[in-house]
Amino acid sequence: METTPILYSQALMLLGGAVLAAPLFKRLGLGTILGYLAAGILIGPVAQRITEGEEILHVSELGVVFLLFIIGLELKPSRLWQMRRDIFGLGTAQVVLTGLALSFLIAFTGLLTGAASIITGFGLALSSTAFAMQILDEGNDANTRYGQRAFSILLLQDLAIVPLLALIPLMAAQAPEDTTTPLEDFAIAITAVAALFAAGRYLLNPLFQIIARTGARDVMIAAALLVVMGAATMMQLAGLSMAMGAFLAGVLLAESSYRHELEADIEPFRGILQALFFMAVGLSLELGVVVENYLLIIVAVPLLMLVKSLILYWLCRAAGSPHNDAVRIGLLLPQGGEFGFVLFTAAAAAGVFSQGTSSLLVAIVTLSMALTPVAAMLSQRLMHEQDEMADEIEEDFEGAGADVLMIGFSRFGQIAAQILLAGGRDVTIIDHSAARVRQAATFGFRIYFGDGNRLDVLRAAGIERAKIVAVCTQKKETTDRIIDLVQAEYPNARLFARSYDRLHTLELRARGIDYELRETFESGLLFGRKTLESLGVGGDEAIAIMDDIRRRDEARLVLQEAEGISAGRDMLHSRPVRPEPLVRPKKEVNHTAETEERILPTLPANGQPRLDETLAKTD
Repeated sequence: METTPILYSQALMLLGGAVLAAPLFKRLGLGTILGYLAAGILIGPVAQRITEGEEILHVSELGVVFLLFIIGLELKPSRLWQMRRDIFGLGTAQVVLTGLALSFLIAFTGLLTGAASIITGFGLALSSTAFAMQILDEGNDANTRYGQRAFSILLLQDLAIVPLLALIPLMAAQAPEDTTTPLEDFAIAITAVAALFAAGRYLLNPLFQIIARTGARDVMIAAALLVVMGAATMMQLAGLSMAMGAFLAGVLLAESSYRHELEADIEPFRGILQALFFMAVGLSLELGVVVENYLLIIVAVPLLMLVKSLILYWLCRAAGSPHNDAVRIGLLLPQGGEFGFVLFTAAAAAGVFSQGTSSLLVAIVTLSMALTPVAAMLSQRLMHEQDEMADEIEEDFEGAGADVLMIGFSRFGQIAAQILLAGGRDVTIIDHSAARVRQAATFGFRIYFGDGNRLDVLRAAGIERAKIVAVCTQKKETTDRIIDLVQAEYPNARLFARSYDRLHTLELRARGIDYELRETFESGLLFGRKTLESLGVGGDEAIAIMDDIRRRDEARLVLQEAEGISAGRDMLHSRPVRPEPLVRPKKEVNHTAETEERILPTLPANGQPRLDETLAKTD
C-alpha cells in the first residue's frame, strides 16, 4: 500500500509531461517524439522525480512491439510488389551502404569496435519516418515522385529494424549458463518461425471469425492483444526479439479481412505505450555522459547528416532521379530515426555496449532529428531552377487506399459495388457482419471486418484517401451516426448514402450530403413499369410514365424540403388517370411560375409526356 501513492504520482507526472510537451513540440515543428524525449529528460535526469527509468523502459518496450505489428499489417503483398524496385533495390542499398560507411567511420576513429560499431552504424543509418512523413504531408509532397521514392526508402528502413533486432542476441556475449550451441539456437529459431507461420495460416482467421460471430467487442480487443503478445513471446523464448514476433504476426494478417479492425483495436495501446517508451528513453538518459562528450556530439551530428545525405543523393541519381529530387531526398532523410532509440536501448540491455554509449547515441540522434526542418529548408537553395520547372506531380493512389470507401455490404451495397468494379474502380468495403465477410469471400470479394461507427476503423480503412464515402448500411440510425461522424471529422468528404424512406431522404438532404437514394425507389419504379408493359401498355409509353413519376417525386421532395412532409399531395396519382395516361391535377395549386418551372420542367401544357424522354434526361 505504501507504493501505491508513488505509482500514482509517477503515472500522473508521465501523463502530464506527455500532454504538455507533445503538443508544444508539435506546434514548434519538432514532432511529438522529441516532445516525449524532452519530457522524460526533464522529469528524470533534470528534476530527479523518477529514477527508475530502466524499469519503465522494460514495460514500455511493448509500444515498439505493437508498432511493428501494425507495420506488418500494412505490408500487403500487392503494395510491396508495386513499389518493389524502390523498396528492395534503392532502400536496401541505402541501409547497407550507409550502415557499412558509418560502421567503418566509427571503428576507424576508435570510438567503438566489433559488434558495437556494426550495431551503431546500422542504427544510425535508419531515418525518422515520423519526421520525414510530417514534412512531406505539410508540403503536400507525399504523392510526388520524390515523395514516393522517399517513402519507399523509409519503408525498407522500418523493415530493416526486424533483422537488426534479431542480430543483437547473436552479437551479445553468451551467458555462462547457456549450454546450447549456436547451431541449436538457429534450429530453435527456425522452428519457432515455422510454427508461427502455421498458426497464422490455419488458426488466426478461424479464431477471429468465431469471436466476430459473438459480437463481443471487448473479446475482439483481447484476442488482438493475445495474438501480438503471444507471437512476441514465442520469438523471445526462441532466442529472437519480441519485435520480430509481432512483425511476423502482422505480416500473416496483412491479407486478412480483419486487418482494419485489428489495427484499430491495437492503435490506442500502441500510441500510449510508444509515448511511454520515448519518455522512458529520456528518463534513462545519462546527462553526465552527454555533458562530458559535448564536443564529440557537436562534431558527430553534422558528420552523420553529411554522410547520409551524400550517399542518399548518389543512390537516387544512380536510380534515375533528377538532381532536384535527389537533393530533396538527401536532405529529407539525413537524421537518425526513432528506431535508433529502440536498437541502441536493446543493444545496451544485451551488453553490446554500455548504457553511457547508448545515452551518447540517443543524444546524437535527437539533435539530428531536431535539425531535420533546417536541412529540408536548405534543399531549396541547392535545387536547379530549370529542373524544378520540369518537375510535375504524379497522382498515384495505387496502394494508398481506394477511391471509394463503402460502409455496409448488404444487398444494396453489393449491387452498387458491381457498378463500381465494372467501371474499373477499386473499392474498400467494410462491414460489421462476420457472416457477411465470410460469405463475400466465397464469391471472391475482399471486404474487411469493421464497425463504420468507429472513427479509428474509418481511418484504418483509408477514409483520408477516399474520394467518396458511400454509406450503404441497412438501419437508418446506423446511417445517421456514420454520416454525423464523417461530417464532424472530415467536413470536406463527399458523402453518398442509402436512404431508408422518404422521411430519411429529407433528413439526409437537410444534413447536406452529396447524394442519397431510397433503397426501394428505383426498383419499385422498374417493377411498376414492367407490370404496365405486361398489361399491354407500349414500352415507350411505360418508360415515359415511369420518368414522369420520377420527376413528380423529385418535385414533391423539393416542396417538402421547403413546406413540410404534407406538401405536394396533389402531385400523387391516387386513382387511374383517364382517358390519357397522365393529365394535370384538377386541383389548382398556388405556386409561382418559377417554382412550377423548377418542379415540372418537362411536362407540356396538355399534361401529355413526351415519349422520347429518357432516364438520363430527367437528371
